[in-house]
Amino acid sequence: MRSLAVIAALFLAMLLAGCGLLPEVKDETLGWSANKLYAEAKQALNEGGYDTAIQYYEKLESRFPYGRFAQQAQIDLAYAYWKSGEKESALAACERFIKLHPNHPNVDYIYYLRGLINFNENMGLLGYISQQDLTERDPKGARESFDAFRELLARFPEGKYADDARLRMTYLVDALAQLEVHVARYYMKRGAFVAAINRAQYAVKTYPDVPATEEALFIMVRAYDELGMNDLRDDAERVMRQNFPNSVYYTRGLTREEPWWKLW
Repeated sequence: MRSLAVIAALFLAMLLAGCGLLPEVKDETLGWSANKLYAEAKQALNEGGYDTAIQYYEKLESRFPYGRFAQQAQIDLAYAYWKSGEKESALAACERFIKLHPNHPNVDYIYYLRGLINFNENMGLLGYISQQDLTERDPKGARESFDAFRELLARFPEGKYADDARLRMTYLVDALAQLEVHVARYYMKRGAFVAAINRAQYAVKTYPDVPATEEALFIMVRAYDELGMNDLRDDAERVMRQNFPNSVYYTRGLTREEPWWKLW
């Protein structure tokens, strides 16, 4: 045991000595002014070097926290995190900026960026579907994106990001409704009619006046009919014929010629 302890001590000493032989990594930014740090960070950001930009912005914040570049660096840092795929860091940077600078002239952009971060991540709901079944997708991010845009509009209804935020909210509402209908259709195919009704009802009540309402109502009609619940079937069909008198689902059924996400 004593020999093992001696060997371990010698090994540790050699390891520590070896570390001292390694060349020291020099920080090229030592001595840079706040102006130069910001200029280099901005250039890296504009050229798509997001990791480098993040490093420079973080150094700028730590060395010059109260300088004239600090607040803009915080804004750019949130954007750089987002573009580099660091979603959680980007959202944390947005929340921090809002908390520290609630009256900043560009705080509306930070609210807008919060919506974009989750919106782009959840484009998979519509635009980037590959092999994954929609029923496996989590709509949490889309809802968070919607809430962020809604808060932006509540605070800055006439701001420069308002129109785009409204368009994205409309897009998200229909995406979420379509997702519920997709799940309802999934349950219909497997004979889970109660589950199909619940998802279709949720889509109709939560996301009214969107294109997905038509198919949601038809699913309810079909599911109630399968369950032999004639009164509820008739009620659903009455609502559907009143709102969609020429619906293609009366003749086509639930078979779609194209996946719903290809219609966009």
